[in-house]
Formats: sequence, structure tokens, C-alpha cells
Amino acid sequence: MTDESIGFSIGAKLRDLRLKNGLTQEELADRAELSKGFISQLENDVNSPSIATLIDILTLLGSSLKEFFSDGDDGKIAFTAADFFEKKTDGETVTWIVPTAQKNAMEPITVELEKGCSTDSDIPHDGEEFGYVLDGKVEVTVGDRTAVVGKGETFYFSSDRKHSVKNVANGKSKILWVSCPPTF
Repeated sequence: MTDESIGFSIGAKLRDLRLKNGLTQEELADRAELSKGFISQLENDVNSPSIATLIDILTLLGSSLKEFFSDGDDGKIAFTAADFFEKKTDGETVTWIVPTAQKNAMEPITVELEKGCSTDSDIPHDGEEFGYVLDGKVEVTVGDRTAVVGKGETFYFSSDRKHSVKNVANGKSKILWVSCPPTF
């Protein structure tokens, strides 16, 4: 299938979607576990993604094949575990529980941290973040302030300062985390 046969540039549409989500090529590449060069090649129509790679990229950008290749909106309002997208790194599991949230005003995820593990320290950016500790106990650091938040408790802060979360429980901790606008 050529760009001419579908009536638009896949690369340009991917670039527009990435920019709409406020991501750099490097950030998208990191999330998709691809190289920045490959993302650049896709956006410049030098290379074509496999269907599986395109699906992964679109999921990260809050879209789907159907949405990407059409102008309509299926209006999905409920999601099941089959819709979720998960990324595991050393001691941390992030689950996007609303896979299309990147295109919305807020992005809910769950974050599971193994004992003693932390999220990467997030650089300051526009927006606000809310977390509800589903299990365990975490230490939230925002700028030079720190608070310990336990199961059934919440945290809320402006994202304009460096911030991170560390598991200080004896086992796993799990957080329902919402970022507005989407940043995960």
C-alpha cells in the first residue's frame, strides 16, 4: 500500500500525531523501544513500519489503526484489560489503562513499583498530577518537598518542578496516577 493509494502521507500523519501529544522523536522512540533514527525515517517516509510496529506506535500516541486511517471516532468509553498497554522496566511496571488517553486532556495509568524502586525523576513540565495509592506506601518528591503517602491516600502537585515517586513499603506499591495533560 503506497501513500498515494491511501491518500495521505503516513509519515506526516505520524509526525502530526506525535507533535499533538507533545513528544519529541526521542521520547516516542524511547517509549516504543525504537531508535530516534527509525522514527525520523518513518516521519520522512524513508522507511515503512510493520503493522505490529505501527500498532505499537499508535497505541503510545493514543490512537489505533482504525482512527489513524479514518476521520471518524468510534466513541469508545469503556476499556478492559485487553485494551491496556504495559511497559516493564527494572522494578517498575507502567500500565496505560485508557489506551487512547494521549489524545485527551488527562492520562490515567497505574504504576507498580518493587520494594525500594523509584520512578525516573521527571523534569519540570506544564500540567498537574494526581495519584491514589492502591497498595503499599510511597515517598513523593516534588522539588525540595517530600511526603509519604500510604494505601488509600492521595497526592496532587503541579508538574512545574522536578518530581519522582519511590516505593518505601516492605513489598510492592501500586498507584493510580493521572497526568493532565498526558505526559507518560
